[in-house]
Parts: sequence; C-alpha cells; structure tokens
Amino acid sequence: RQGIGEPSVYHAVVVIFLEFFAWGLLTTPMLTVLHQTFPQHTFLMNGLIHGVKGLLSFLSAPLIGALSDVWGRKSFLLLTVFFTCAPIPLMKISPWWYFAVISMSGVFAVTFSVIFAYVADITQEHERSTAYGLVSATFAASLVTSPAIGAYLSQAYGDTLVVVLASGVALLDIAFILLAVPESLPEEMRPVSWGAPISWEQADPFASLRKVGQDSTVLLICITVFLSYLPEAGQYSSFFLYLRQVIGFSSETVAAFIGVVGILSILAQTVVLGILMRSIGNKNTILLGLGFQILQLAWYGFGSQPWMMWAAGAVAAMSSITFPAISAMVSRNADPDQQGVVQGMITGIRGLCNGLGPALYGFVFYLFHVELNEMAEVETLGKASKPNMANPTDESSIIPGPPFLFGACSVLLSLLVALFIPEHNLALRSGSHKKHSNGAQAHTHSPQAGGSDGKEPLLEDSSV
Repeated sequence: RQGIGEPSVYHAVVVIFLEFFAWGLLTTPMLTVLHQTFPQHTFLMNGLIHGVKGLLSFLSAPLIGALSDVWGRKSFLLLTVFFTCAPIPLMKISPWWYFAVISMSGVFAVTFSVIFAYVADITQEHERSTAYGLVSATFAASLVTSPAIGAYLSQAYGDTLVVVLASGVALLDIAFILLAVPESLPEEMRPVSWGAPISWEQADPFASLRKVGQDSTVLLICITVFLSYLPEAGQYSSFFLYLRQVIGFSSETVAAFIGVVGILSILAQTVVLGILMRSIGNKNTILLGLGFQILQLAWYGFGSQPWMMWAAGAVAAMSSITFPAISAMVSRNADPDQQGVVQGMITGIRGLCNGLGPALYGFVFYLFHVELNEMAEVETLGKASKPNMANPTDESSIIPGPPFLFGACSVLLSLLVALFIPEHNLALRSGSHKKHSNGAQAHTHSPQAGGSDGKEPLLEDSSV
C-alpha cells in the first residue's frame, strides 16, 4: 500500500482537521472581504454564493461516491481537498475570483462523502458510530482554535498573513494525502479495474434519490436529513456574520464563541454520543439531537442579547450528535461495496441543503430588511444598539432572527418524520455482495440481489 501504515480512522481525522482548520483561519478575513465586495445586500449575496456551491455539490456527490467505490478513496480525497481549498489564495489576489471559485468548487466540495466511505471500509459495524463521531468531532475541533488564531493574526499582522497561513495548511493537507494516506478500499471490492464503467444512473443525483424512494426506511431517513440540515446549512453560512453585525460581537468574541461551542461539540460527539448510543439506542439519539436543535434555533430566533447567543450555543453543541447518529444508522444497514454510494447519497442531500439553506436564509434576511452598516460603525457602536436594522420600526426589530424561527419549524417536521424510522428491524444484508471473492464477480452479480438493475434498495428490512 502507498502511504504510512495501514489505513485507519486517524488518517481520515487528519485530512478533515487540516482542511477545515485552513478555512477556520479565514473566518474574520472572509467577513471583511464579503462586506467590502458586496456592501449592499450582503446577507443575500452570501446566501447566493453558498447556494450555488451547495447545489453543485448536490449534483456531483453521487458520482464521486460511486467512482470512489470503483477506483478507491485516496485519489478522490486528493481531488476533493484540492478543489475545496483552491479558492483560499484568491481571497487577497482577487475577491471577485475568490467568490466565483468558491461557487464553482462545489463540484468537488464533498470531502465528507469520501471520508465516511473511507471510515466504513476500515471499521466493523459496532465501531462505526464511534468512528463517525470522532470524524465529526474533529471537524468541530478544527473550528475551536483556528478562528481565534485567525482573528488574532489578522488584528496583529493583517489579513494577508492569515491567507498565506491558510494556503500553507491546505498544501500540507494535500501533501499528507499524497504521502501518508493509504488506500482503504480492498482490491477485491473493486470491479475489475480502473476502466470499470460507471452508469448514468450512478452519476445522476436525482436517479439516486428516486432509488432511495423505493426503500421506505431510507426515504424517511433522507427526509429527516433534509428537514434538519436545511436550517443548519443556512445558519452555518450566515451565523458568524449575524453575530458580528446584528448582535454586535467583536471579531475576537466571535472567535471565542466558535471555540467554546466547538469544545462542547467535541464532548457531545465523542463522550455523550457514545453513552447515548449504548443507553437509549440509535433512533432515540437522533430524536434527542433534533429536540436540542429545535430549542437552539428558537433561542437564536428570539434572542437579542449576547448572553442568549452563548446559552443557545451550548444547546447547539448537543444538537451536533444528530448527523453522526444518522450516518451510523445508514452505514450499518448498507452493503460493504455500497458505502460510497450510500454516503454520497446522504452527502448529496446535505449538498442540496447547502444550496437551498443559505439562499433561503439570505432571502428571509432580505425580506425582513436585516442589512449591514459599515464594519467600523459596528465596532464603535458595540453591543448597546442594533446597527443592523435598516428600519428600526419594522418587524425585524421584534424578531431579530426570523430565519432561525423558520429553521425551528423545519426541524420540528424532521422530528415528526424521524419518529417513524424503524430501528430494531434493520440488519446488514448477508446477500451475495459479501461472498464474492473478486471485484468482477461482485460487479456481475450485484444487480441480481435486488431483482433488477437500478432497483435494489440500499437498506432492507430484515423481515423481508
């Protein structure tokens, strides 16, 4: 194997940490560049940029997941990390090109899809929920210190140094994948060779969703993911900007907020997640996470004081257990050679949310006239006033965060759908996939297990 040692979860953890650490460094400079580039309707333009990126991610995720099932994970880890980090150096070179490349990078911005498939290749079923929790916690950990470091360096030495440092971390990630990450997909799991054909159905995200619709359990899980991640995606794209401009947080306070919530999220996704999965089960853990998310979004929506944001942030950390629990449930019930397709499908739904969520949040902010004043003006006014309101007499002064209330309603629907997800009657299928001695046999016989090509459910009720 190329790389250092045997493939392990720690390889995946380092890849995720470095990628999002690089982007975390840019939190403060990106808010400045965004407002300088789009001084009018900043929330709306922010939503549209992230919206295009998310929609492209949705369209490409199933294809990349299916290709990684055939050609291996390492090459696609390299591809997704490279293109996801490609916009970083452009921030200081040309802001317009920076935002344009961010939008276009969505085609390959599906690192989590490949990472979860990588982890599934090298872990047993009973280990998978813990491993997914570790990966998600690493994502949170990368955002604990990097925004604070970026804010300090930006204030002390300027944004240019921060962009150079972030570019260096991204290059380090690429070098780590090239030199240290071994391939996780065994040869016998791959169809024939690199020349194995990929059907249009595998590349078509809508065909993947239609296939999901044939399995009622997967359909319920996917609806749950869509309704719960839609507000999360919108919140993630605009929340730091919201804290800075609407609540009146300074850049240092925003960095501290990210750090505290990140630390709590790490604890939630490692210690708390493991305890909950063992004590109350997979499904009840998902329901509990959704309940915390509803409370968090409602608090953000009505909260107008800094202390309210801090309290809601603590609740947000507990809501972070939802997606690792969902990923574990899906992966536990998928065939070994279908892990990339399944995780690509879920990541594709998240990608669709990454497109619709930011655009929706930006549009709702625009409808409620939540606009920005000059950055310096916000810094001098501080927390005592609300410089964001274009018209202090309109309804936005009564409901500071209207998009968050919409998000709370969406997650409530998600919770109701999740109640119908079966937990105890799902089992890993023992069909012909696991018994093939080589990739050619797997490729030949896999359609027979489902009765017809393209109609085999990814998850199956054990009672059938």
